[in-house]
Amino acid sequence: MQEFDLVVIGSGSGLDVAAVAAQQGKDVAVVEDGPVGGTCLNRGCIPSKMLVHRADVKETVESADEFGIDARVHDVDFSGMVSEVSGHVDADSDSIRRGLESSPQHTLFEETGRFVDERTLEVGDATIRGEKVVVAAGTRPVIPDVEGIDTVDYWTSDDALRATDPPEHLVILGGGYVAAELAHYFGTFGSDVSIVGRRDVLLPDEDREVAEHFTERYRERFDVHTGYEATRVSDEDGGVTLHAERVDGEDAIDVAGTRLLVAAGRTPNADRLNVETAGIETTEDGYVATNRYLETSAENVWALGDVVGRFLYKHAANHEASTVITNALRDAREPIDYTGMPHAVFASPQVAGVGHTEAELRAEGHDYRLRRYDFADTAMGLAMGDPPGFVKVLAAPDGEILGTHIVGPRASQLVHEVCVAMRSGTGTVADIRDTVHVHPALNEVVQRAFGGRFSQPERR
Repeated sequence: MQEFDLVVIGSGSGLDVAAVAAQQGKDVAVVEDGPVGGTCLNRGCIPSKMLVHRADVKETVESADEFGIDARVHDVDFSGMVSEVSGHVDADSDSIRRGLESSPQHTLFEETGRFVDERTLEVGDATIRGEKVVVAAGTRPVIPDVEGIDTVDYWTSDDALRATDPPEHLVILGGGYVAAELAHYFGTFGSDVSIVGRRDVLLPDEDREVAEHFTERYRERFDVHTGYEATRVSDEDGGVTLHAERVDGEDAIDVAGTRLLVAAGRTPNADRLNVETAGIETTEDGYVATNRYLETSAENVWALGDVVGRFLYKHAANHEASTVITNALRDAREPIDYTGMPHAVFASPQVAGVGHTEAELRAEGHDYRLRRYDFADTAMGLAMGDPPGFVKVLAAPDGEILGTHIVGPRASQLVHEVCVAMRSGTGTVADIRDTVHVHPALNEVVQRAFGGRFSQPERR
C-alpha cells in the first residue's frame, strides 16, 4: 500500500487543493480516470464557450444589415474551428499532466479509483491511502431510461463539442442550459434544431418570467416542444426518430432528425467510487453529503464541486476548493459562504441570475417586492437596436436584495455588479441605485431596474 498525506479524487478544482498541499511539502496523490483538468476544461465550459463565442460572432455579422451595414458570412471552416478549440483544450490538459508528472510532490494515477476502506482506494493495480482525502469526482451526463436509446448512435455534450460537422437536423432531448447552449451553437452554424423538454418551459430552473421569455425567443428560432416526455427512440431511414408523449397525457409527437443529442441533466460520479465502503454518506440524489464545512460523514474526508451537488458551476467548485483548503490544510474551521453565487447560460439570448427566484420566495412565504426594466428602454439598448430582454429585481421591503434575473445581451457580465453588492456591499438596493453608472453604458439597465419604485407581487 502506498501512503500519502493527501489523496484528491478528480483533477478539476480539486487540483487547487492538491497544489496548496504540495506547496506545504505534502505528498499528494491525484486520481483521475478521464482527461486531466476535469470537466470544465475538457468537456464543459471552456470548449463550449469557445465554440459558442464563434456562433455569437457569426450571429453578429448576419445581423449587421439591421444597422445599415452590408456584411455576409461567405464560408465557415467548421471542422477547422472545432479542431482549433479541441487542440487548445488538449494542449492545456497535457500541460497539466506534465506538471503533475514532473512534480516531486504529486503522483498521478490515471485510473478509476474505488474505495475499499476508510480513506483507502484501489486504483488500477495499486492500493493507496490518504491521511486526508478530497472527493472532487464531478458528474457525468444522464442517459434517461428511454426505450431504444441503447440502439441509436446518440451524442452527449462530450461528443457534440468534438463533432466536426453540424448535423443536418439535430434533435435535442432536454430543455436545460446544455440544450440551450448547444441549440444556439449548432443552429447558428446551419443545423435545423428540434428541442423536446419535459417541463413546460426551457431553462425551467430560472425565474419563471425569464424562462418564459427565453422559451418564446427560442420558439422563433427552433422547433420547440415543451411538456413532452420521451418514451421511445428508433433508427429510421438513416436518421433518428424520438417519440414523446405529453406529460398531461393529451397527445404524442414523433420528432425526426439526423442526430440525437441527449442533454437530460447530470448525475454524480459518487456511485463509481464505492463511497459507502469508506463511510461516506450520500444524498437521496446520489451526491456526496457534506456539512457547512464541506466535511463528509467520514473523518478527514472533504468533498467539493459538482459531486456535492449544491451549485454545478466551475466558479462554485473553485469557491468550495478555497474553503476545503482552509479547513483541510490550514487547520481552520470556516463554513462555506454561498452568498451572491451567480450563474449564466451562454445562449442567445444570454441568461444570468443570482439569489432567489420569485417561485422560491413564494414557496418560502417571503415578503418581497419586485421591479423589472427592459433593455429597450435604455440609451444603449436603443443604440443596439432595441434588443428584447429585461432585468428583474426581487427585494425585501427593507431593501435587501433577494434575487436578480437577467435575460438579454451580456447578461453574464451585467449580473456581476449585483453579486458584488450582495457579497461585499450592504446587500441592499441602495448599493446599485446610488452608484454612478456610465451613460450610456449597458449597465444602466441594471441601475434603472434597481432605481425606480418596486411593486408588490400579484396574488396567485
